[in-house]
Amino acid sequence: MLAASARRGGPARKLILAFLAGIGLLLATGITFQFHGLVRFLHPNPWLRGFVGGVVFLWLFNSTGAFLIHRIWLLMQERVGAPDFDPKRRKLVSLAGSALAAAPFAMGGYGTFIERTNFHIREVDVPISNLPPDLQGLRILQLSDIHIGPFLSERDLARVVDESRNLRPHLATITGDLITMGGDPLDACLRQIARLRAEAGILGCMGNHEAYANAQGYTVEQGGKLGINFLRDRARTLKFGTATLNVAGVDYQSVSKRANYLTGVERFVAPGTVNLLLAHNPDVFPVAARKGFDLTLSGHTHGGQVTVEILNQYVNVARFFTPFVSGYYRLAQPSGSAASLYVTRGVGTIALPIRLGAPPEISLLKLTRA
Repeated sequence: MLAASARRGGPARKLILAFLAGIGLLLATGITFQFHGLVRFLHPNPWLRGFVGGVVFLWLFNSTGAFLIHRIWLLMQERVGAPDFDPKRRKLVSLAGSALAAAPFAMGGYGTFIERTNFHIREVDVPISNLPPDLQGLRILQLSDIHIGPFLSERDLARVVDESRNLRPHLATITGDLITMGGDPLDACLRQIARLRAEAGILGCMGNHEAYANAQGYTVEQGGKLGINFLRDRARTLKFGTATLNVAGVDYQSVSKRANYLTGVERFVAPGTVNLLLAHNPDVFPVAARKGFDLTLSGHTHGGQVTVEILNQYVNVARFFTPFVSGYYRLAQPSGSAASLYVTRGVGTIALPIRLGAPPEISLLKLTRA
């Protein structure tokens, strides 16, 4: 009767059309809310924007995965099936296929409600050539890609800061993307970051989302009032005993200007010191190594955010943009020594409020002599 009513243009057909129209409107709204220019013009409530966008991308992620699994399962059945296949066994196989198709929804739920805020502490030894004795064992905290807002609350960030304080770093660094869009609670983020405690203070650099939200100047000004020193094409020297750590910071380097990465940054390199660069996107690392930086700290990739291991290889979206996705990397410098890069998985999420195979991270780097 439902099908007949739909064919005649009755209530069922109207209900189906209304449902499809609602789905289309939700998708269009969620995608629209990902464009920074439109968000600045429309001024949607940040929590409503986050909720709608999150629902849309979760639906796309889960339904796409379920569809692909279902199609692969049907193809396998066609290849191995036979006309005289036992009906009971066929029913069992069909049920198994349906269960497999539901797997993306289960994974999505786990990634959203459990792993997204399952913050890991990751401690890494970083070998530095000719490291002065007074810098041996120096502990550097790195937080990045916080994206405070609908899917990372101030309470969640407070947990991250509390754990970070317990690590007793000598220096705390923030490598960009405190927020996602204009209207996100930037002041709350800065307030929590200011609670960090480190002997040499808190230094940071700008990410792409501060630029998209037109919040770079405000972040520097308000951060400075709270004791957070954001380095925008500047360097600062820190003394530890008789040794010097020279820290430079740059704004996000746009991929569209790849040929001009880190233009002029060599003027911040201080001979005879350990040179550290804070740069949001890790694909600048080869240029930083050539220009004399011993260590570069970056984020931006979220470690892929959703990472799947296939044939001993980690597959994720970030690999399409940079070979430096997560963890520790080394490259030779012109001097013959090696430069180091550390890419943190970051704290928050972007677009899709899920973490799978790339849990959020509090990074603690310890300098050691190579």
